[in-house]
Amino acid sequence: MRVLITGAAGFLGSHLCERFLHEGAEVVGLDSFITGTPDNIAHLLGHPRFRFMKYDVTNFVYIAGPIDLILHFASPASPKDYLSNPIQTMKVDSIGTLNTLGLARAGGARYVLASTSEVYGDPEVHPQPEDYWGHVNPVGPRSVYDEAKRFAEALVMAYHRVYGLDVRIVRIFNTYGPRMRADDGRVVPTFIVQGLRGEPLTVYGDGTQTRSFCYVDDLIEGVYRLATHDGLAGTILNLGNPQEVMIHAVAHLIKELTGSASPIVFKPLPKDDPRRRQPDISRARTLLGWEPTVPIREGLLKTIRYFQEVLK
Repeated sequence: MRVLITGAAGFLGSHLCERFLHEGAEVVGLDSFITGTPDNIAHLLGHPRFRFMKYDVTNFVYIAGPIDLILHFASPASPKDYLSNPIQTMKVDSIGTLNTLGLARAGGARYVLASTSEVYGDPEVHPQPEDYWGHVNPVGPRSVYDEAKRFAEALVMAYHRVYGLDVRIVRIFNTYGPRMRADDGRVVPTFIVQGLRGEPLTVYGDGTQTRSFCYVDDLIEGVYRLATHDGLAGTILNLGNPQEVMIHAVAHLIKELTGSASPIVFKPLPKDDPRRRQPDISRARTLLGWEPTVPIREGLLKTIRYFQEVLK
């Protein structure tokens, strides 16, 4: 199998490159390094089945030779990143999606879009199943990501209906683990870095808002199964951990695991920040036999060890 992965030097993209190489595939990776980093793929550069190109997929995409599978994972994904790069975020999820779909259509490749739980917005249905249409502010600050991903999903499904393209959409819920950036801005790396540095742990809002945290190895396993199982054309799938936890509980747990004496401080909740977030993964269980297996304490310890090395 020859696989194209966009966003290959990002947090999830680099883990996907590793997984497909491990399974014997030839991998072509693209990344513009807006949020990805060469460090994430440095250990792969000498691999005989890995080829990397620094490239922005909002430009026309051409890859010589056959491509069997495209995984479109190029996009800023943390609020800090997409609020800092709003236009580029919207371009990579619209024009970048169009360009990579065109490549898939030209070569008859299977196509997997990395979408997000953010398509559900601040949900009024809980937990969120795939057939929930969401509750999104279309002109708020987060819309540059939320609506870009919703458009990307619509575009992918249009290619499926019009051209018969074998497409799959994965709606990714909060994922954490090694290779997240220290300045990522998302809650797990922020709390870990603050705890290791002895800084106050910053909780936005009162901390009772919830998220469902999935360790990266579990998430990659789900993506791999979705991408490689036959008979799933047109499938839209939640991947995430159905264990819902409050943010202040995560702060206390990370404070404990890092051995930090730092205080926990509270700041105002950002506009349109979701109050609750929990995936219904019934479809993933049924179609893929998938569910997370790494407990949050174990996953956080692995992530803390990674950041201990990074921050030396």
